[in-house]
Amino acid sequence: MVLNRQHLETALQDVRERLPVGDGFSGLELPQENSVHLFDQLPSTNQRLWELLNQGATSGTVAIATQQTAGRGQWGRQWQSTVGGLYLSLALTPNMPASNSTQLTLCSAWGIAIALRTYNIPVFLKWPNDLLLLGRKLGGILTETRVQQGQITKAIVGVGINWSNAVPESGINLQSFYEQELNPAVTGLEMLAAIAIQGLNLGYQRWSKAGIQALLPSYLELLDSLGCQVMVDGTPGIVTGVTPTGELRVRLNSIQTQAHTPNDGSKIATTNSDEANFPDEKVTPMPRGREIYLKPGTINLGYHQ
Repeated sequence: MVLNRQHLETALQDVRERLPVGDGFSGLELPQENSVHLFDQLPSTNQRLWELLNQGATSGTVAIATQQTAGRGQWGRQWQSTVGGLYLSLALTPNMPASNSTQLTLCSAWGIAIALRTYNIPVFLKWPNDLLLLGRKLGGILTETRVQQGQITKAIVGVGINWSNAVPESGINLQSFYEQELNPAVTGLEMLAAIAIQGLNLGYQRWSKAGIQALLPSYLELLDSLGCQVMVDGTPGIVTGVTPTGELRVRLNSIQTQAHTPNDGSKIATTNSDEANFPDEKVTPMPRGREIYLKPGTINLGYHQ
């Protein structure tokens, strides 16, 4: 069943009025008439949007399907896209160096998270492209680009968010989150689609006008793994941030470390060093060590429940 266009247009206006824009930024624009394409079933919304771009579609064009038969995730993984989820793609023309392509994923994830939080859904981010709710995967982002002479001339940001579809043990959908709510803020797929579209627009606008350096501090506030222990080739380290080009910053340590979860559920990294053991803090100071940068796909941060 295709989404209701009239309900979607009403929701887009509602989200536009509620999202925080901030000083120095103009209000978000609504998608142009006939730029939102609704489908019942597609192999992939990203694939269909590339076809639309080849036929003359412009930046800001959106494709939404209620089901995908060949949905894709990061690193070529299959994305389960059954009925009940949101599957959406947005076309952009960023004209940016290809080496900075991960910035599109970062600003997109940040924008959608901010938009969902505006509707009282406490979403966090799992580097580089996942949306987390209660420590489980709510959604993901797949960015695809076209490059000419080292510049990204066209990009498509694909988004999948779980609404009522079945999910694996590490996942969560919004309807299960709303089980105890009498009056949920998000009432259907049309509202969720509007939040995703305007969240993408918010992130892209912030990035294009202020740059990634201005957006990163807010991104890091939502980063679920900040301050947590990871293992890199058998060496323990602590996640300290994300670089402007989208790499994960990890400070390696030369002393034995271990991670534990306190009774309140927050994640704490501790060591056997007295000066580095502060159990009331999520991000624990650690002795200085060598900092390394990890590219997306080189480490699996897992999920925390």
